[in-house]
Order: sequence, then structure tokens, then C-alpha cells
Amino acid sequence: MAKQDADCVTLDLFANVPKVGRPKTNPLTREQQLRINKRNQLKRDKSSGLKRVELKLHQDLVMELEKRATDLGISRSELIETILQDYLNIQKARN
Repeated sequence: MAKQDADCVTLDLFANVPKVGRPKTNPLTREQQLRINKRNQLKRDKSSGLKRVELKLHQDLVMELEKRATDLGISRSELIETILQDYLNIQKARN
């Protein structure tokens, strides 16, 4: 079998050109990797005493929270937790 340089359809059995892109380092699909990583993250959070809470906020409020969190040098979730804790402490002091 002769090597044909112009043949772009047939696989070149004698090619030594490395494939472009990152080599596959994990036998699992990306979807399976993400599922496993999420499960591990939830386990770490649970062992740290954290509980996941979801809420929907207006975009303006989220932007304000992000701005204030950045100004304070903390994450948005840490800011929300601080705000809620302060509110609960004020309510506790009133009663």
C-alpha cells in the first residue's frame, strides 16, 4: 500500500503526526466526572456541617450583593450568611 499525501479521507496507517488536543487522562466521560465531583463536593459540605439552600433573587439585588462582597473581600455566599446571622442575632436580642 502506497502512502497518498493527497488522500484526506482514508486514515493514514503510517502517520507519525501526533493528534491535536489534550490527551485523554481519565477513562470516564466528562459527564460522569462532573457527577462524581458534585457528589464528592456534597459529601465535603455535609461533613463540614453545611446545608445547600437555593433561592431566587432579583438581578439588581444579586449585583449589589456581589459588589459589597467584593468590597469586603469575601464571597457572595459568605456575605449572605453574615447578613442572615446578623438578622437572626438582632431578632434574638429583641425577644
